[in-house]
Amino acid sequence: MNAQHTSGQTSPQDRPARLTVGVVGAGRVGPVLAASLALAGHRPVAVSGVSDASLRRAADILPGVPVVTPAEVLARAELVLLTVPDDVLPGLVAGLAGTGAVRPGQLLVHTSGRHGAAVLDPATRAGALPLALHPAMTFTGTSVDVQRLAGCSFGVTAPEELRLAAEALVIEMGGEPEWIEEAARPLYHAALAIGSNHLVTLIAQAMELLGTAGVAHPARMLGPLLGAALDNALRSGDAALTGPVARGDAGTVAAHVAELRAHAPQAVAGYLAMARTTADRALANGLLKAELAEDLLVVLADGADGGDR
Repeated sequence: MNAQHTSGQTSPQDRPARLTVGVVGAGRVGPVLAASLALAGHRPVAVSGVSDASLRRAADILPGVPVVTPAEVLARAELVLLTVPDDVLPGLVAGLAGTGAVRPGQLLVHTSGRHGAAVLDPATRAGALPLALHPAMTFTGTSVDVQRLAGCSFGVTAPEELRLAAEALVIEMGGEPEWIEEAARPLYHAALAIGSNHLVTLIAQAMELLGTAGVAHPARMLGPLLGAALDNALRSGDAALTGPVARGDAGTVAAHVAELRAHAPQAVAGYLAMARTTADRALANGLLKAELAEDLLVVLADGADGGDR
């Protein structure tokens, strides 16, 4: 990536002109990005939304911006944010292009992690300029998210001739552009889902189990532990692994499985899957001794079979 972008600086010719901005899909992401672009001098002029929650969100984050149909958003805006679910995006793009709503020279930006610029091909054939700008951030759909964009990485995919413009828009929103090749988008998105979405599931399950064990304030107990674990993992990767699986404590793992079967059987499959993955990585990185791994893997296999072997 060009050094001027990694440093957060762009030359005047790389910065987009002040643009009118529209949002199709007033979910948690679109209004926040539009508000962030407004802080950079762009002007939100239209938003579309259907649900009551979307309409409230648009009113709170983009006060005074009219709510109109998706086609009208495209008619009013030079830069359009398509912020709809991944599976909805292809049909939306095809529909807008098929009805003639797309205008030549119009910037169309989607925020899907899974899709690259190719999903916008129907609009590109109509003359639109396609950009895929995915913020690697979890959103609440409130104004606090605007501040969270500062330093947030964006997965950027676009035609090479639009790369500088795409990266400049990200920088204007306070983000850090990270170039992702078109073919790598699904893998990129899978990695983020494992790291973020699955993390929420694991933490929620851990809090639930602590509550079952009688802990009065599970979040208070987990906070310092998880904060340290996250920091260590980001710094050291697999070298940060600790706990009974990484140590090869097969007896402790067997006790865990037995307790989960008795008190939270819905958690057994996830525990076994993560324990097996942890064991594999610890073994590959020399943290788990081979002789201890053998007993541990037997315990995990027995756990998967319901302890019948």
